[in-house]
Amino acid sequence: MLDLRRREFITLLGGAAASWPVAARAQQSMPLIGFLSARGPGDVPRLMAAFHTGLKATGFVEGQNVAIEYRFAESRNERLPALAADLVQRQVTVIAAVTTPAALAAQAATTTTPIVFETGTDPIQLGLVASLNQPGGNVTGVTSMIVEVAPKRLELLHELLPTTTRMALLVNPADRALAQSQSREVLTAARSLGVELHVVNANSDRDFDAVFANLKRLRAGGLVIGPGSVTLRGIEQLAALTVRHAVPAIHQDRDFTAAGGLMSYGSDVADSYRLAGIYTGRILNGEKPADLPVQQASRFNLYLNLKTAKALGIDVPPTLLARADEVIE
Repeated sequence: MLDLRRREFITLLGGAAASWPVAARAQQSMPLIGFLSARGPGDVPRLMAAFHTGLKATGFVEGQNVAIEYRFAESRNERLPALAADLVQRQVTVIAAVTTPAALAAQAATTTTPIVFETGTDPIQLGLVASLNQPGGNVTGVTSMIVEVAPKRLELLHELLPTTTRMALLVNPADRALAQSQSREVLTAARSLGVELHVVNANSDRDFDAVFANLKRLRAGGLVIGPGSVTLRGIEQLAALTVRHAVPAIHQDRDFTAAGGLMSYGSDVADSYRLAGIYTGRILNGEKPADLPVQQASRFNLYLNLKTAKALGIDVPPTLLARADEVIE
């Protein structure tokens, strides 16, 4: 599946991936974007497509009037500081740092090169900006607020499973800032709901089988899948495992529900990438990060898979069905 996604990604960009470094050297007259991500190059092609859509909206098309140097950590966050430093050394015009670990690495690497981030949590708490309206410094961007709505995911799962008193939250401890913030928020919500919440860890998709074995030992009756590069890249595998092990689960992304997962709730991350592309283009056009307010997701969608609910023996309350933006049957 990963190989297929890599091929899709390369096709999506017109085969540019094979010649990025060469293309960048050959196009010195063009502005140069440094694209930094904790994910892999072919993990989520639709997100990359959205970023390029945003760039195009401001008049920039890769290979025509802008060059891009891509750096992917492939879920090995310890690589990000060196990758960010390399982009700064190459004197890129702006760094598009998508994913929270990438944004933090880029910020640590430079105080002068403009940075556009895409993050799922509060950029003020992360220390990326001084305020949302007046970011200050060389950093601005977009937050999809997937951490801020993490407690809502637990509430929705509890509404669906009102008699379940023991649940779990899956995080990637390598995404330290993201894992800590969402754990704190969801644990607080769990206490208010009277739910015993266990935090389980996955550093990569290779850990998923062990996670579900641990859920069985913990007798967790529900699972909130936290945001992050690992859980987004492994979305189809996670959906299959939740069904195989009969664990009702909720994810941030619609693709989880479409792949057979029970429920999803969150903003459209692809739209955040599009907005990050727009901000990157606006900076190329001469605007300063300090003058561009941080953009926040404003719409959150609920998706339900009724086929999975029936397979798990769950009766979805009519009130929850009525609130769903999409019901998959």
